[in-house]
Amino acid sequence: MTVSFKGKTPSRRAFLKGAAAAGGTLAGAGAAQAAGDPEITELQPWMQQLGDGVDVAPYGKPSEYEAHVQRRTVEWLTADPVSSINFTPLHELDGIITPNGLCFERHHSGTAHIDPAKHRLMINGLVDTPLVFNMADLMRFPRENHVYFLECAANSGMEWRGAQLNGCQFTHGMIHNVMYTGVKLKYLLEEAGVKTNGKWIMPEGADAAAMTRSIPMEKALDDCLVVWKMNGEALRPEQGYPLRLVVPGWEGNMWVKWLRRIEVGDEPWHHREETSKYTDLLADGTARRFTWEMDAKSVITSPSPQAPILHGKGPTVLTGLAWSGRGTIPRVDVTIDGGKTWHEARMSGPSLDKSMHRFYFEFDWDGGELLLQSRAHDSTGYVQPTKDELREYRGTNSIYHNNGIQTWYVNKNGEAENVEVS
Repeated sequence: MTVSFKGKTPSRRAFLKGAAAAGGTLAGAGAAQAAGDPEITELQPWMQQLGDGVDVAPYGKPSEYEAHVQRRTVEWLTADPVSSINFTPLHELDGIITPNGLCFERHHSGTAHIDPAKHRLMINGLVDTPLVFNMADLMRFPRENHVYFLECAANSGMEWRGAQLNGCQFTHGMIHNVMYTGVKLKYLLEEAGVKTNGKWIMPEGADAAAMTRSIPMEKALDDCLVVWKMNGEALRPEQGYPLRLVVPGWEGNMWVKWLRRIEVGDEPWHHREETSKYTDLLADGTARRFTWEMDAKSVITSPSPQAPILHGKGPTVLTGLAWSGRGTIPRVDVTIDGGKTWHEARMSGPSLDKSMHRFYFEFDWDGGELLLQSRAHDSTGYVQPTKDELREYRGTNSIYHNNGIQTWYVNKNGEAENVEVS
């Protein structure tokens, strides 16, 4: 077995030094010492004084001790922060729902700030009656609530040629999973009356980039939504406020934010974001186009490079996330020895179509080195491939649709690092 490591950086060394120090304290504490722990035997300041009143924070925020839990960017990844991306801190979360303030961002011209009273949605093109809706109009249609993951096609894209970024926030964090509230797109299209030769739609955003993508009519009439709320509250500006398109299971670039227009046509438009971008360049120089669906994928979120084992030997909880753009995830396998032996993980929480699934695996860590991997199975029978299996078919030219198995190496101190096993 060959293990390829990602090189450490000064910032990572500093992080691990701090983590190791914390681990020493935790590892030395046990039930037998609890009776002498001043943190439990002595009164703390917050036990002796009144707290804040109910009106101090009209919109609630996380504890000050959770300030480190935030989206982060990789400065050298893009040339300009306006057309860039940041990443969801998957290693800090549990369950399957991503808090609104932690959902990753991908912008092509920055966040648009739109007055909802002035926002309109037009449906035109090959329709019987071109229509313009304001926000109040849309809210009179029957509403639905659905939990879906949204994954950027470039998620894990830097890993095609080998281990690059250290932390699942950076390797897999171009994803979030929330509950959307809105109206089925098919109701709006039916209201306008799609002509018989209307086979495609082209949604357009109201931001300066005027984002457009071609979507086949079959998908538009199936499960696409036009939404204005996520996790019960209004969309955040960075998530498309006041209106966005939801295209379940398909790459995130198609989920047009700040949605202002939907044109119906008889063929795809072949615009920039589906020709020069968001196609998969193969080894022979040809490109796969219209690779919309996101294949089954998983990642262990803890232990991982940003979530080392701090407690020392003994009972350890491994956890992670799995998802598929084609259905549900009935099973995830995990290995702690680089694939020599596999174990079926414990699935926990709701199993929803085209949504994230949470898995756990509990084991006793003996303090030895670990090679952690997870392998997702989706409801169609598809099994998540290794990175080498993907490269054999698609080469290493692409940056999109990398759903290969991720490996974390854990050393005897509990510190984790992004590696590849071949």
